[in-house]
Amino acid sequence: MQEATTHFATEDGQKYLTQLCKHFAHKVDVEQEGPRAELRFSCGTGYLHATSEGLSIRARSPDDANLADTKSVIESHLLRFAFREEPGPLAWQPAG
Repeated sequence: MQEATTHFATEDGQKYLTQLCKHFAHKVDVEQEGPRAELRFSCGTGYLHATSEGLSIRARSPDDANLADTKSVIESHLLRFAFREEPGPLAWQPAG
């Protein structure tokens, strides 16, 4: 399994977590419990954790190609929802 992590600094981490979960729940399995969520895509799984400092994201997939897809789908939607904050691309780091 391949994994990568990133952090989106914002005061609205919980808001974006909830917004992502509601959006993706129409298309994929989503499990949300308080400040944590799991998004199960066909290409991999996204794990979200909202804190007062922002939204931490971990993407996990069986291989590099699927990991790139998982990161891309989460990032593109988050950046679209957070457009008022004028975010730049997320800085993903290999996990582990």
